[in-house]
Amino acid sequence: MAALLRRAQPFLHPIARENVASISRQQWFMSKAYISSAAQGFSTEGRVSDRVFANYNIYKGKAALSASPRLPQFSKLDSGCLKVDRQGTIMLSFSPAIGERKYDWEKKQLFALSATEIGSLISLGPDESCEFFHDPSMKSSNAGQVRKTLQVKPHADGSGYFISLSVVNNVQKISERVTVPVTKAEFAVMRTAFSFALPHIMGWDRYINQPPKSVENSAPMVDPRVKSSEWDR
Repeated sequence: MAALLRRAQPFLHPIARENVASISRQQWFMSKAYISSAAQGFSTEGRVSDRVFANYNIYKGKAALSASPRLPQFSKLDSGCLKVDRQGTIMLSFSPAIGERKYDWEKKQLFALSATEIGSLISLGPDESCEFFHDPSMKSSNAGQVRKTLQVKPHADGSGYFISLSVVNNVQKISERVTVPVTKAEFAVMRTAFSFALPHIMGWDRYINQPPKSVENSAPMVDPRVKSSEWDR
């Protein structure tokens, strides 16, 4: 279109030629803006140039459940190749209700699902349940001071699942349990979204889409979104 307009300029009135030139410049800037936007996301250093928040939120009467992916951490070997230092997770956040459609986000509790735990969750049948246990100090002298248990159990009528998080923190003298009922449709969204995110948190998307040559950069491949840990709360 822009090429046709340029070829037609010699036959146009001067004002019309100026309008055509203006249109061509606008199209050029729009194209540049599109290319710039398309290039956003992961830079050659593996960092995210623009942060994106895309949580899946489920709001219920007694609590809210939020799920979002956390990408892996990468490091560079002496050969210049990249390796996954730490796989990503699906972070579940539970926030208790303090009123009608009001939630205490400051008291949220976090639970990070590993790749294998995600596999267990997305493969659940309508009558099946699963349970995951996390202890950050396991195999150390501080084992048992903080314990988190995530349970997923089906509704008796097969209409969905109960997702519950129990937290026992002997250091802060906290013992809490939050349960969010999830409908069959909501669980279907979680299953599909988690399945889509799984290769990304494993770093397999970067492996499959890697450039033909290794990236020349000595900076560690760390995604700033990985800073959030379930043990922050």
